[in-house]
Amino acid sequence: MSSAYNKTYRPKFMFTTRNIVLVSIGWGVLALLYFLLFSAKIPTPDGIERRANWYLIGTNILEAVAYLGAGLLCLRNWRSLQIASGRNVWLAMGIGMLSYFLGGIFFGYTEIILKEEPIVSLGDVFFVITYLLLGISMILAVASRRINLEKWQWMIVLAIGAFGSTLAWLISNQPSEPAAQVGPAWAANIAPILNWFYIVSDVLLLIIATTLLLAFWGGRVSLSWRMIAAAVFSLYIADMWFKYATNWIPNYQSGEILEVFWVWSGVLFGMGAVLEYDASSNRSRRERGRKRT
Repeated sequence: MSSAYNKTYRPKFMFTTRNIVLVSIGWGVLALLYFLLFSAKIPTPDGIERRANWYLIGTNILEAVAYLGAGLLCLRNWRSLQIASGRNVWLAMGIGMLSYFLGGIFFGYTEIILKEEPIVSLGDVFFVITYLLLGISMILAVASRRINLEKWQWMIVLAIGAFGSTLAWLISNQPSEPAAQVGPAWAANIAPILNWFYIVSDVLLLIIATTLLLAFWGGRVSLSWRMIAAAVFSLYIADMWFKYATNWIPNYQSGEILEVFWVWSGVLFGMGAVLEYDASSNRSRRERGRKRT
């Protein structure tokens, strides 16, 4: 009987909020160290310096684990009946995180295994699904809470929206040196549409995240939505860097330090999910305690 108790008790103890948060922070620090220590390019027989394949595989693993973990933690919130922000919020976000995980797998496979430039790949299908579901989840979160921001808070939202839009426009519209067409014609036709979809989605998510951050500030789930907002900011930084790098850096190779923000985005989404689960569970326990008294 003691053995059966230990088997059921240990998993619950291992997956406490404190432990999950510590593991998440550790994963983010590990990712930063990995990018800092191993991102140097090495000479190849063709005379071009490139990053080693094992390094690129490592960056993909770091990112994949972060988004897989975030997806599972969001779906855990969806299964909870007492979750504060609404189960549908976390269902959409959880599926979005898992879609990003799959998109990264296909993107990495195209780039590392097939040795092709992933201008348009199967991964883009999952990335599009991610942005759509993230937008839906955050709109649902806004709809579930009465938004009553002060004028100065709306000014912050407008300022961040204007800055994000301007930066995205400058990166995407300044002329760059013409490059030879890579891949089939259909991919070259779809690529500009996808690029603008990602840019507009990044800016809209940035605006919604800022609104949510200010709306939830000071509430019982405020810390979790600070993490979600930080996750969206990280996703924006990584996307904007990648857009700048592919437009302006000749023969850009994946793996630069700013791509660590993709990993951090997944880590922060997961931390936001676990913090809301903890806050909702504590609230439920307090309510049951009041009913007993």
